[in-house]
Amino acid sequence: MAPEYEELLTLRRKSRITGWFGLGWRIAAVIALIGILILFHWLERGGLKDTHDGHVSFLDVIYFTMISATTTGYGDIVPVTEKTRMFDALVVTPIRILFLLVFIGSAYLFVARRTWEKFIMRRIQRSLRDHIVVVGYGTKNSRAVQEMIELGAEPDTIVVIDNNEDRLQVAKAVGCTVLKADATRDATLRAVHVDRAKLVIISAGRDDTSILICLTTRHLAPNVHISLAVNQQDNEIPARRAGADVVVNPLDFAGLLLATTHSGHHIADYLADLATKGGRVQLVERGVAPEEIGTPLKDITDGLGLRIIRDGTPYGFWRPQVQNLEQGDIIMAIVPTV
Repeated sequence: MAPEYEELLTLRRKSRITGWFGLGWRIAAVIALIGILILFHWLERGGLKDTHDGHVSFLDVIYFTMISATTTGYGDIVPVTEKTRMFDALVVTPIRILFLLVFIGSAYLFVARRTWEKFIMRRIQRSLRDHIVVVGYGTKNSRAVQEMIELGAEPDTIVVIDNNEDRLQVAKAVGCTVLKADATRDATLRAVHVDRAKLVIISAGRDDTSILICLTTRHLAPNVHISLAVNQQDNEIPARRAGADVVVNPLDFAGLLLATTHSGHHIADYLADLATKGGRVQLVERGVAPEEIGTPLKDITDGLGLRIIRDGTPYGFWRPQVQNLEQGDIIMAIVPTV
């Protein structure tokens, strides 16, 4: 497993500051506190007694400060005046505790936290199978995730990849697994086990970026189903050639919905009903049931059959092929939701 692969699946829980920066400010804080203690002990060296030679030098002050700040001392240099003793009791002792917390924090930063994150990473990876990978969490994909959850998808089976922390926070809030990373990199897609996913939805904002992600995904997962959103009609063909199974142009679709109002005021509403879980009717796609084999499409009992897909070819309800359903057919039908 490559190191960068492991770093990615610390997921977005990773701190905004680097580990070395965290260690650096801890070291600086310790040095500053020790400097303050040395300064005070030097100014108040008259309150110290050296049992060895009776003289307290600057080196003795440094020695006494380091020993008393990190341990309880050896007794060779001791505070003898009330002022110095009170300073050691009320200032040095709390700082000694603070040193311990700083050192424990550094150990957590470099050992415990990374060990814990790697454990979480491996646990998440083991659960990633037949999941949905969503690349980009803008308006289109966030709406797609919401609809999939309403259709019954478990939120923790949806993995969202994005570089924007705010958008990832929104995805995390609905229960998705999130990863802050660049989806154009092989390592990112390997980290979310795209080869074991059942669906990849791509909407990266820019068509060229989305197509590049699609190419990378298809290279790593030849059999995964890929749905891709493009903004320009000219990019629909390149997107399909990049390996996308479904290419959606939201702007074109919006234009088509608006155009339907020319011939009727209710067509757009009905199409919206078909597209959403919250509508009164729903367009579904399912496999043919064993008891339906040999029967015509019009006789299905769970809705109104519109077409079948047989060996990759669609046949509308008016075609003769739909008069005898076969094993392996895919049925598209309108079913009521209320």
